[in-house]
Amino acid sequence: MVINNETMEQSLNVAICVLNSKYIHSSLAPWCLLAGVDAYCEKGITAKVIEGTINESIENIAQRILEQNPQVIGFCCYIWNITITKQLIRLVKSKLPNSTIILGGPEGSYNAESILREEKLVQYVISGEGEKPFALLLNDLLHNEDVRNIPGVCYRKGKQIVVALPNIAAEDPPSPYTKQYFDALKGRIAYLETSRGCPYSCAFCLSGRCGNVRFFDLERAKKEMLLLANSGTKTVKLVDRTFNCNRKRAFELYRFIIQNYGTAIPQGVCYHFEIAGDILDQETISLLATAPVGAMQLEIGLQSFNAKTLTAVNRKTDVECLENNIKRLVANANMHIHIDLIAGLPYEDLNSFADSFNIAYDIKPNMLQMGFLKLLFGAPMREEPENFPCTYTQHPPYEVTQTPWLSSEELLYLHYTEDALERLYNSGRFRRTLEYLLEKSGYTPFELFSRFGEFAVGRGTQRISLDDYTALIFEYFSRQSGIDSTALRDVMVCDRLATNSSGRLPVVLRNFDPALKSAINELKKNEATCPQKGVKRGYALLYSEQCLVYVDYQEKNIITGEYPLFKFYPNS
Repeated sequence: MVINNETMEQSLNVAICVLNSKYIHSSLAPWCLLAGVDAYCEKGITAKVIEGTINESIENIAQRILEQNPQVIGFCCYIWNITITKQLIRLVKSKLPNSTIILGGPEGSYNAESILREEKLVQYVISGEGEKPFALLLNDLLHNEDVRNIPGVCYRKGKQIVVALPNIAAEDPPSPYTKQYFDALKGRIAYLETSRGCPYSCAFCLSGRCGNVRFFDLERAKKEMLLLANSGTKTVKLVDRTFNCNRKRAFELYRFIIQNYGTAIPQGVCYHFEIAGDILDQETISLLATAPVGAMQLEIGLQSFNAKTLTAVNRKTDVECLENNIKRLVANANMHIHIDLIAGLPYEDLNSFADSFNIAYDIKPNMLQMGFLKLLFGAPMREEPENFPCTYTQHPPYEVTQTPWLSSEELLYLHYTEDALERLYNSGRFRRTLEYLLEKSGYTPFELFSRFGEFAVGRGTQRISLDDYTALIFEYFSRQSGIDSTALRDVMVCDRLATNSSGRLPVVLRNFDPALKSAINELKKNEATCPQKGVKRGYALLYSEQCLVYVDYQEKNIITGEYPLFKFYPNS
């Protein structure tokens, strides 16, 4: 606290800090806290948001904090930044020993007692929603008053640690979308919250501990959707835990986007929603089919197709309905569909996970994310080890390393699978290749990704170039029974040309054939196929079809990221 001798006014300078996992991410939490300062703090308290990333030097981040000379510093803590945040606190406190440190976020909300016991440089931890508690705490610090009866605020009282229950606000939080927010956004991913809480209580998740679902004012949601769409960002990501748990409200907001897209909502902006796929009704699916291409993206958590597993983690899912609904969404081809599986859940052994993987792959989503179970502070699976026996790392991200159903070796094998899935499928660079290999090899999807993943990691995939990884694919699969190396080379050529605008083929796929030049010349002489001025084109001969394939690098598919391929048959 500072007292201005001329006016006798008290003042408090506050820094609100967060370390994002990447620059492109723009954390919403510090701006929510800043909005709480504006709404609930007394005169004399000023605050500024300071963002950084976990990839930056902590000295640089510390310098930005020190330049503000704050008396109070708040840190938003998550599994991806808690370790480096603790290092940053030590560095800042060495320069500002009298500053007050406040932590909040998921890594503080359900771990406050151990943080206050172990981290002596931290004075307060806010558990749960922080807008109002943070502001009320600052008011007490301004007046040098003891902290009492502030919801969610945990602190030391002598040798005793006072732990409060996580705060759940009764009212809608103030809007974080100020001029300062938009000045700092600079085209990064923008995050939007239109509700809090979750209707589910999954044992591996914290969302169910955030209270019953509370929906913010519908007109506020629409207004903020437009504000963010016109901020210069290309992606507006909704952070609502299950956006469509209120079907009528979700339908209205989907319709609002569709009706305003290309006018009040600029072309090229994409809204990202996390939804439950099994509660989609037919009316909503029909509406989503009318959405402009690329206007929306849906992320759907499957977790598993094992009924016993889903029951054990209190995940209520109509699996058959879920599968059918996602297939319908994918068939529309107008939005990116992202689905998730989690390895390491109860009663999920290697065979069971393989079954879930194969079912999920058959849905043909644009992205199939394969995550590994993490036992977060506050999640029932961590707090009830007698019901969920497993071992996990004691440092963030607390990933499961062994369960009664999966050995450590099997989990490592699944990491190889995940590496291949990311590079082969989720990259979008080898879709035709995968279709050919699955048709001809006799492998299930799980077998294909697992076996190749183990081979590739054995050769070394860390920082491997795309060309070298392509060579590994060709080397491994061209030796498998049922695979014709010429046909494999041709589908790999098509994939490369369709996804790489350089038009250049890697060495493993090149053939120095004088027939290529002759075919290109014939193509150029044809009025219907001659290249457009200023448009780059890629070419290659396909030997299994005896034709020339070419790509004009002009317009690519918004959903798949591919350029259209064309085939030309010389002398035809």
